[in-house]
Amino acid sequence: MSTVLRGITGVFARPHDLPATPAPGAVTLRARGVCLTRGGGNRVLDGVDFEVVAGQIVALVGPNGAGKSTLLAALAGELAPSEGTVELDGQPLTDWAPLDMARRRAVLPQNHTVGFPFTAREVVAMGRAPWARTDRQDADDTVIAAALAATDVEHLAARAFPALSGGERARVALARVLAQDTATLLLDEPTAALDLGHQEQVLHLARARATAGAAVVVVLHDLGVAAAYADRVAVLDSGRIAADGPPRRVLTTELLTRVYKHPVDVFDHPDTGAQLVLPVRGRH
Repeated sequence: MSTVLRGITGVFARPHDLPATPAPGAVTLRARGVCLTRGGGNRVLDGVDFEVVAGQIVALVGPNGAGKSTLLAALAGELAPSEGTVELDGQPLTDWAPLDMARRRAVLPQNHTVGFPFTAREVVAMGRAPWARTDRQDADDTVIAAALAATDVEHLAARAFPALSGGERARVALARVLAQDTATLLLDEPTAALDLGHQEQVLHLARARATAGAAVVVVLHDLGVAAAYADRVAVLDSGRIAADGPPRRVLTTELLTRVYKHPVDVFDHPDTGAQLVLPVRGRH
C-alpha cells in the first residue's frame, strides 16, 4: 500500500495541454451566498459561503440534516442553488459544459449503483470517459491499474459490480473517481461502508491526492477522523456553516456540544498528542 501511495503522484500527473494542477492555495470551487430550497419550501442551505482550496482536505461535518451532502451536490453542479452562485475555476458552473466539468472535478456519491452487470474494472474505466479522444487516453490502462491497486480492489477486477459487497462497491467507486484524475475531488461519506482498515486507507489516499496538489472535499460523520486528516473542518448546522477552520480551532467541546445537542469531549491523546473527539457516555 505504501508503494502505491508514494507512486500515486507520478501516475496521475497531467500533460501540459490539459487542465493543470492548480497552484497550492488556489481556490478551485467557491460557493457565494448559496441557498437551496427543497420540497415544501424547506431551506436546506441558507446563505453558505465556502471555498475549496488546492492542496487541502476540507471535511464537512455536522448532524443529520445539517446540509453536508446538499452542499457537496451544489458544489458538484448536481443541485442548482435557489440563490447564490457556485464557481469552478473562477467561472460559474452554468458556464461549463458537462464534459469540461468532468475534467476538473470528480464526485463520489453516497450510493453506488450500476444498472448493468459491468465488471469492477469496467466501472473504474468509466472514470476515464472525460479523457477520450485526448492525449491523456493513452494512459488509460496505467491509470486504471493504479486506481485498482490504490483502493485494494485488483482482485475484484473481473467480478460483476452488482455482486460485490457494499464495502467492495464503495472501494471500486472510489477507484473510478481516482481514475478520473481531476484537480478537485468531492467525496460523500467515502468511509461509511468500510471496515476500519479500509477507512484508514481511503483517508490516506485523500491525503496523498491533496499532497499532490488536488483539492479534496470529504463529508464525514466521524469527528475523530476529521481531526486526524483534515486541514480544515467546516461544521454545518441547520443549513449554515457554524465554523470553518483548522480542526483544533473548530472542533471544540462548546461548539460540538451545541451543534450535535449531545455532550462532546475534545482532548489530546496522552501518548501521541493527537486530537480526539468522543461523545460523553454514561456508565452502564
